[in-house]
Amino acid sequence: MRTFSLATLGVTLALTSFTSLNTFANEQPNAEDLVGKNYLGAHGIYIKTDDDRLITNSPNSSLDHGSGVGVELGYRFSADFEARLSYSYINLDTEKDGYDVSSGTNAALDLLYFPYQKSFYVVTGANFLDVDHSDLSAGVGAGYRHYLSENAAVYVEGQGLYQFDNDYTDFISKIGFVYYFGDVSSKAAAPAAKPNKPANKAKPQQAKLPLDSDKDGVADAVDKCKNTPVTDKVNSVGCTLFMEREKVMELLVNFDHDAYAVKPNALPEIERAANFLKQYPHVSITINGHTSSLGDAKYNQGLSQKRAQAIVDILVNDFAIDANRLSAEGHGESELLDTANTAAAHAKNRRIEARIVGKTKTAVKR
Repeated sequence: MRTFSLATLGVTLALTSFTSLNTFANEQPNAEDLVGKNYLGAHGIYIKTDDDRLITNSPNSSLDHGSGVGVELGYRFSADFEARLSYSYINLDTEKDGYDVSSGTNAALDLLYFPYQKSFYVVTGANFLDVDHSDLSAGVGAGYRHYLSENAAVYVEGQGLYQFDNDYTDFISKIGFVYYFGDVSSKAAAPAAKPNKPANKAKPQQAKLPLDSDKDGVADAVDKCKNTPVTDKVNSVGCTLFMEREKVMELLVNFDHDAYAVKPNALPEIERAANFLKQYPHVSITINGHTSSLGDAKYNQGLSQKRAQAIVDILVNDFAIDANRLSAEGHGESELLDTANTAAAHAKNRRIEARIVGKTKTAVKR
């Protein structure tokens, strides 16, 4: 039998509660508002069985663990206590392979105690655990609920089970979901009786709110941007938050065979690129020149450089783009778009390419 003691259980419960309390932190309904409410739930379960549970007479047929799902019904009868009836279906596995194992079940009637009337609770109850045969087990453990809303919560829970007839000790853990039926909103407190006003008592002065001149929600004392528009969302020091957006343009111009003169029909596309560059005056670009695979590679390298430079010259001379924002780079025949040895492929490869990326910032609105 697995060694089990109150000290072991105490450490288990302490670790469970400490981990849970540090894992979740959220507002929850008032315990008094849950009194008299029923809930339904579903859970996943994992069990670590006692080493002495054997499927056959062989010591190698020891059960090891199991997992499954279940349903539950609960009732909160006071701010501190809750009753719960649950049923779980469990698929079991032995410590060593080769043994056929029937599925198991666990029917439990539990009492949950909430010592702080919050999410942490201690649980104890009677379990009719059927993993190799059905016997009564006493269970004790702890859990924690995290409320998703006033009616719904998820929980984690761990329990140690002791089966009296065979002196077995098993451990189970659960993760589940519960839903309370009915309205659990906080009840409005009864209005307090108005005290008699003492004669001639001066009215207390209302606390003055910090001055916020531009109405952005940040006091002037810490506001570093004093006149932000009221429509803008601001950061902790009162300055407008901005969102950066990108706009991209692709420039592609083709050339005749063994030529770097720019054809007239390419001028509208070059003008479009020039207008884009004027819209984003801080952007610099590289014009990349290319050739087809026809001819000598060294000659093609020079030809691709001339093609790139021809586009740079038009942008500078015809459209007044600052030459310092432009550069020409020839790649020869090293970056073919189409490797086929056809007239169409060669025409496609005789080109310049450029990619222009403009960035703008826009204010985030409230």
